[in-house]
Amino acid sequence: MSVVQPAEVDRDVVDFAIVGEWMDGQGLPRGDFEQVAPLGGGTQNIMLRFARGGRDYVLRRGPKFLRPKSNDVIRRESRILGALDGTGVRAPRVIAACDDEALIGAVFYLMEPITGFNPQTELPELHAGDPEIRRQMGLSAVEAIARLGSLDYQALGLSDYGKPAGFLERQVPRWLGELESYGAHEGYPGPQIPGVRQVGDWLERNRPAEWTPGILHGDCHLANIMFSYDGPQVAALVDWEMSTIGDPLLDLGWQIATRFDPGTTGAALFGKLGTVGGLPTPEDMIAHYAKFSDRDVSHASWYTVLACFKLGIVLEGTYARAFAGKAPKQTGDLLHGITLELFQKATSLIE
Repeated sequence: MSVVQPAEVDRDVVDFAIVGEWMDGQGLPRGDFEQVAPLGGGTQNIMLRFARGGRDYVLRRGPKFLRPKSNDVIRRESRILGALDGTGVRAPRVIAACDDEALIGAVFYLMEPITGFNPQTELPELHAGDPEIRRQMGLSAVEAIARLGSLDYQALGLSDYGKPAGFLERQVPRWLGELESYGAHEGYPGPQIPGVRQVGDWLERNRPAEWTPGILHGDCHLANIMFSYDGPQVAALVDWEMSTIGDPLLDLGWQIATRFDPGTTGAALFGKLGTVGGLPTPEDMIAHYAKFSDRDVSHASWYTVLACFKLGIVLEGTYARAFAGKAPKQTGDLLHGITLELFQKATSLIE
């Protein structure tokens, strides 16, 4: 059976004739590719939704112009999503994965579509009109990461998925080194971020002495979570490219750090949700996490400061690249503003 290449998809990105033959070999339903549509996401990775043989799929692969680690990122994503299947953690379900990058020029996998909305781009009337629904959204997100961090990663076959030994000890030097590397971008004046050294020193002095390794999503802000249209429940945690085996309490700190108050620069990233607010307080989030985890949450503020520190430095990278013409100036300026807010939050927590 001949396969017609959809006009809206570059054959260099996804050759549907090749994918169709591979799917046939996986024992998946045969037929024409229908309703092909690109999906937006929080990353540069490519996602295409389509139907074939009466079944719906989403194909995920790296960007058209692959970065050095793009294929490894997709391999890791498909591996952890496969391991999470059946655990009760809300995540996309992998249908089949292709590790052979020679097939279409990149590693890819097929997953089941998620029915839900991304609060960065959409807020249904039900959620927009009821602050209690929004508060429960925030708590459902906390429950999702608490359940994730409570899994036995070794029993799931993920013993070699990360390097938990020394995870917390590595964080400050790792990210200060990253910040220093931005000086290679032509025109970047260097980090003008009040509090960087002060926050880094505080993190080193107050680092928790004991912690238990577990699965870390790594980037679990609300834009990387899909929610149900008919209630506040998480439909799925998505964008797993920063996942590893580390200290799962950093996911809790990450969620607290990225709950930007209405009127802030960070809130602008979340459209209507950022404007109306109504999300739970840090105290409510910490208490809710403890309902689904036996981890010691008494150091939650430390993890929140670390999240502000790490994410602020990550966002500053785009600001630095913008000086060298490698990213839009408007985007760089916006993210630099959020970096300043994150360090303001971190500084207020350590005073």
